[in-house]
Amino acid sequence: MSIQVKNIYKTFGRFMALNDVSLEFPSGELVALLGPSGCGKTTLLRIIAGMDQPDSGTVLLDGDDASGRYVRDRQVGFVFQHYALFRHMSVFDNVAFGMRMKPRGQRPSKNQIHNKVHDLLRLVQLDWLADRFPAQLSGGQRQRIALARALAVEPRVLLLDEPFGALDAKVRKELRRWLRRLHDELRITSIFVTHDQEEAMEVADRVVLMNKGRVEQIGTPEQVYHYPANPFVYGFLGSVNLFHGRVDGEAVRVGDDVLPHDSSHYAHGLEVVAFARPHELNIVTDIATGMGIPARVSRILAFGATVRIELDGLNGAAGQHFDVETTRERIGELALTEGQSVRLLPSQLRLFAKDSHRAITGGSP
Repeated sequence: MSIQVKNIYKTFGRFMALNDVSLEFPSGELVALLGPSGCGKTTLLRIIAGMDQPDSGTVLLDGDDASGRYVRDRQVGFVFQHYALFRHMSVFDNVAFGMRMKPRGQRPSKNQIHNKVHDLLRLVQLDWLADRFPAQLSGGQRQRIALARALAVEPRVLLLDEPFGALDAKVRKELRRWLRRLHDELRITSIFVTHDQEEAMEVADRVVLMNKGRVEQIGTPEQVYHYPANPFVYGFLGSVNLFHGRVDGEAVRVGDDVLPHDSSHYAHGLEVVAFARPHELNIVTDIATGMGIPARVSRILAFGATVRIELDGLNGAAGQHFDVETTRERIGELALTEGQSVRLLPSQLRLFAKDSHRAITGGSP
């Protein structure tokens, strides 16, 4: 089932939850609604499900206006963050519940329900827990049972609201891999809400970045990460180092210091914000060089495949903190020590006009 939302507005008192949101969700796609708390992503999901009504705007399911349809008539499966399983029912009865509640003429037979439930429990790899109760399950198991229950009514759309938000990091990672594999098998149009950028980037076919009730950018994980449309997107997706400055020829002047950029399309004197990700920032131990931002090494975190260096800005960058990621080999070459003064020089710098959503990108994408 394809989904379209057109010009959706929703307010709660004076708070604008959704401000003219229009989106398309093609049939069979897994789309992430990503953004900070309060950006409107859960409100949009509930409007698609029919649980909330917009102040204005339209929801189309396969091209038909669904405004007058009740939740039960939209063929939507919904999975909540906190499982919402019936505690007094066994796993089997939880999964069977939706089928047993169908009108008599549409209700499967007892034998059909039995077979369907066990098929779904095998699908979520928990058929051995059919007789257990929710209190006897781990958080990850409960969420998989909640998903099986949502699938039992054969929805044409699956909506997931922070489905792994209540789980610890290791279980979250396991379940998002599992959800991606499950979606590839079932190909149900799916929309899931998350504020975890890593989760969205790993699982989704496309990502919708939302902020303050508006859509900031739509694209594949690669597109939104490598070609951010504005400062919000750049800053929200992964760690970044931020510099405030002014264009000065082929450099950005940050106080008395300069950072090079490799484009001549920027007006001299234009105030900009510049971004570099931790792996795009190089450490130069020759502090007499005329380029780069002066900083002092604060911590060297040398666990894992890469090394992360935390630094405190000096001079015009005093009060700012920077992160650099590099290899163990490079750290050995630099022979850094905590407290050492260095300069930071970006291999790539992405520029945006200050106080503007318009990207004026510099460096290689």
